[in-house]
Amino acid sequence: MKNGEKGELTTDLLRDYNLQLLQPRRGYRFSLDPLLLCDFAPDGSGSLLDLGAGCGIIPLVMARRSAYGQLVGVEVQERMAAVAVMNVTANHLDGRVVIIHGDILDLAAHYKGNSFNLVMGNPPYRRLGSGRTSPLAGRDIARHESSATLADFLAMAKRMVKPGGSICLIYHPERLPELLQLAQELKLVPLRLQMVHGGAALPARMFMVELTKGRKHSLEVMPPLLVNESVYGAHQVAVQQ
Repeated sequence: MKNGEKGELTTDLLRDYNLQLLQPRRGYRFSLDPLLLCDFAPDGSGSLLDLGAGCGIIPLVMARRSAYGQLVGVEVQERMAAVAVMNVTANHLDGRVVIIHGDILDLAAHYKGNSFNLVMGNPPYRRLGSGRTSPLAGRDIARHESSATLADFLAMAKRMVKPGGSICLIYHPERLPELLQLAQELKLVPLRLQMVHGGAALPARMFMVELTKGRKHSLEVMPPLLVNESVYGAHQVAVQQ
């Protein structure tokens, strides 16, 4: 990243995990969703893959809160991948976290199948051409299926996860039936499902699901997660610099 572009970044402190995170001042910035997904994901060891890393938020948080020895984030946007690499170095995690600039569809050039114990992702939830567009660089790519569809994410996740391993995603509830149908076609078994609500009387705004391959299991529908002030407070981000 060029020196002039560094001035377009903010530095945020994620206190829970002692992480300093560079993010674009204008453009795509991570929301609460990846933090909720990190809370939802199972603890474990071995290797972890994040499909769509953005600034690196998921592998960085999981490096702090889990025993995974190798954490890989794949990011299609060159600028965001560069920011993620800077965040890895700034948080002294070069030995554990690797950022790859590239499309998830090209992962086979970097890793063999069945390479990861856990695959995570916050895939773009809008179909290409749907919804409002943003004038800010990077936001549309993060929100719309511009390079890979939900089916692509699930197929690559299945290819990369080890038999018996887990796939954890956070996604928009209107596409839950589609995700479950695709999972069934791919012979991915849902283990846990949790809806995320902004309040007890409000419709779900997101859902989180854990899938696996190579083993049978009954589905656990977890109590709904209410995203209120206590949840936001548990993931306090310091004032931007």
